[in-house]
Amino acid sequence: MTILRGIAVFLVCLLAGMTPWWVRLAMADTQVFPIPSASSSKNDGSDAGLIVPILITDPDGELKYLMAPMLIKNTLVGTRGTFNLFRYEPGGRQMQFIASLSERIERKLLFNYVDPAFSEGRYFLTFGGTYFKNATARFFGLGQTTVEAGQTNYTAREYRANWRFGVYANEVTQIAVSQRFRQVGLQQGVTDLPFTGDVFPTVPGVQGETIIVGTRATFYYDTRNNLTSPTDGMAVTAYAEINQNVHNSDFPIYSRYELDVKKLFPSESKRAILVIRADLQATLGNQVPFFEQSSLGGQNNLRGYGVDRFIDKNLIAASIEERIHLVRAKIAGVAADFEFAPFLDTGQVFNSFKDVSFKDYRMTPGIGFRGIVRPNVVGRIDYGFSKEGGAIFAGLDFPY
Repeated sequence: MTILRGIAVFLVCLLAGMTPWWVRLAMADTQVFPIPSASSSKNDGSDAGLIVPILITDPDGELKYLMAPMLIKNTLVGTRGTFNLFRYEPGGRQMQFIASLSERIERKLLFNYVDPAFSEGRYFLTFGGTYFKNATARFFGLGQTTVEAGQTNYTAREYRANWRFGVYANEVTQIAVSQRFRQVGLQQGVTDLPFTGDVFPTVPGVQGETIIVGTRATFYYDTRNNLTSPTDGMAVTAYAEINQNVHNSDFPIYSRYELDVKKLFPSESKRAILVIRADLQATLGNQVPFFEQSSLGGQNNLRGYGVDRFIDKNLIAASIEERIHLVRAKIAGVAADFEFAPFLDTGQVFNSFKDVSFKDYRMTPGIGFRGIVRPNVVGRIDYGFSKEGGAIFAGLDFPY
């Protein structure tokens, strides 16, 4: 009940602070269209229910607000109620709020704000926080050679908070500093699988509570023509991060590094866009919690496997995707583009770079379907195939 009261208070405060928004609704075009929802994923069970997107546009037809109340029945956690709110402003500013409560264990409360043109475009600013319980998390052990039969389940109970402040060196280059706080505790999961704490009691991060405080410096080079739904350009992200594991007195400090490169190759008509991504991650230190290490599997890489299927200190991954335009249509008065996207993901995790071997790479081909309300909204469903079967992922963004 404490979480329910917290959600209620947050909603009241949010809506009270947005009184001018409710007044403006009378002057805006509001469209409501219920959509039945059904899905099945490798880790999260099967869903069936109803989503009610509410699209609010300004007099010029630009999307200003997207609200999406959801009522879903899940085979593992029971009935789930969710409220999603997205607010879009000129200059790429966005606000996101999510509140969700499930019949069994799971809950989520999230707020995030992004302003890519803060202070008349000189700076980038983002901050946010979230609390959640994910009752269907999986752990197979560390390394690339873990087997599906070694699967365990746990509930990840987490608090997170973060901020990032960036300075634009020029129109396409940004230098940023950020900090994050992460508090994690493992609890009994919702499935009939063995509990992770019983099977892997000696793996770092499994026992007790973990508190991570991290500071990161990041270099961004981005020539893409849009942050959310780009059709051309290139993006390079490189960061170095120092972290402190507060409760680890023997090895409290470890570092993480990443180089991520994305390139879009549009056809002349931009009805077909080839997207290539390469990602290299490294973690240096001892007794690094398993959930702080690199992972493959999930909606953003190696999409034929469940989330965090392979975990280890380092990662090499690559993906190629062809986004092919199908049709443009009016949905509730808003222009939407629809496309399908065949893809191929590959990669491996490893403890040391001397362990990298071509025979250890996993490959997952697949197909994706997307609906895009430019410039702010992307909805997608991806199906990837692997030796362990298939996996389906849905999201409100591109995988990369």
